[in-house]
Amino acid sequence: MNYYFQKTIEKDFEYINSKIRNNLLKNGFGVLTEINIQKAFKEKLGVDFKKFIILGTCNPVLAHQAVSKEPEVGVMMPCNVVLWENKDKSVTVSAIDAVKMLSICLNDLNDIGEKANILLKSSIDEL
Repeated sequence: MNYYFQKTIEKDFEYINSKIRNNLLKNGFGVLTEINIQKAFKEKLGVDFKKFIILGTCNPVLAHQAVSKEPEVGVMMPCNVVLWENKDKSVTVSAIDAVKMLSICLNDLNDIGEKANILLKSSIDEL
């Protein structure tokens, strides 16, 4: 059972990084955090790693609805979108399945998860 949505694209990493950010913005998500795994592994572990970025994204409207119903849901925020470069130089982009993530909550947040999934899927599908 997948807990993410994913697409692999035959384009340059930097182009896809820029494009997914624009698509997310167009769909109401801001990028709150960026973790450059390649850089962190090099600095902290001294190891080389493929290009790999984790974007912490948030749709403020959906986030407000969710934390208004269940404040504890904040421990699962923001929604992560991850991109990495494959050996063949293609780029894989993955996003969390918000419905599956929110299914563990005490309150019914399924409608919010479904809205988030539509927007996250659209952001990836448009790559």
